[in-house]
Amino acid sequence: MSTSFASLPKSLNLDIFERNRVPRFCYQGSRRGLKRRDFAFKGIVTAGATMVATTAVAETEKVQGPAKLEYKPEGYNYWTWKDWKIHYVVEGEGLPVVLIHGFGASAFHWRYNIPELSKKYKVYAVDLLGFGWSEKAIIEYDALVWRDQIVDFVKEIVKEPAVLVGNSLGGFTALVAAAALQDEVKGVVLLNTAGQFGDTIVEKTELEENALQKLILNPLKELFQRIVLGFLFWQAKQPARIESILKSVYINSANVDNYLIESITRPAADPNAGEVYYRLMSRFMSNQRKYTLDSVLSQLHCPLLLIWGDKDPWVGAGKAHRIKEFYGDTRLVSFPVGHCPHDEVPELVNAALVDWLSGLSHTASFESS
Repeated sequence: MSTSFASLPKSLNLDIFERNRVPRFCYQGSRRGLKRRDFAFKGIVTAGATMVATTAVAETEKVQGPAKLEYKPEGYNYWTWKDWKIHYVVEGEGLPVVLIHGFGASAFHWRYNIPELSKKYKVYAVDLLGFGWSEKAIIEYDALVWRDQIVDFVKEIVKEPAVLVGNSLGGFTALVAAAALQDEVKGVVLLNTAGQFGDTIVEKTELEENALQKLILNPLKELFQRIVLGFLFWQAKQPARIESILKSVYINSANVDNYLIESITRPAADPNAGEVYYRLMSRFMSNQRKYTLDSVLSQLHCPLLLIWGDKDPWVGAGKAHRIKEFYGDTRLVSFPVGHCPHDEVPELVNAALVDWLSGLSHTASFESS
């Protein structure tokens, strides 16, 4: 069932889209005179004062915003996968939920989601190979590389059926991994996912290369790409440039802060980061047509939740509606935000996730009884 921001429960319909993103709560009450006739009334007064003080503390906590994962420059946990170092965070107990970041981000992009979700679930956030605190491997990157990474992560680290949650590139990675894992995945959540439907991709006619192309034109093309992409990478890793890009895809940019910018610039300082960027931009990005949303969705056999920022300048709301039409077991929740709803409006995304996950947990308990 499709859900818009306006149709959410009143408790979630918060005024958080103004300049100050923190929801505004107003505590209202009336003071009533209490006659101290006996000891019992003193007890009532004491209890009432305690209740008011507790409420005041709770209101202060609400104004301060959601809890945030501690930023650790050294990272959290590491797993060796195919001789490569893979970084991940794990917190909480319960149904496993695996969070997968988007292009250029890391596990720290789930900073506001991990603390809240880990109150009820065992939450993992993993850095994809080539990104974040994971190793910058010099390989030919492909969607299947990250698919295999997440498949093995679930089998070797999580070790039980899990829910996969992904934003942007991480969303498509979650989807292809779920298709491969089948019964080892309880559900999939996509937040403004990458990927295209087959009929939107214009197939290029591959012509047989002649000697001139192989020996002269292709090397010149690669040299030109390296020069251009090398400059673009240098520019892209500058803090001011990163801040500018983030603010262009966050409708409310209050959460575009030093924490977020540092979590992106630090991995970019890795000696291999420039080469990884070149390989991603020159080869992987141009080969995305090999894998389509419809082909992967056709292999999926679990509930699907779409959490969508309707004002995303990169991935429009139309894609979410098309996915919902294509795959029957889908719920759509949308908010008037940008490309990264989990970081722009974490309170709302956390609430939507917990609501959907609780339904999965209830179904699983019912089936096992």
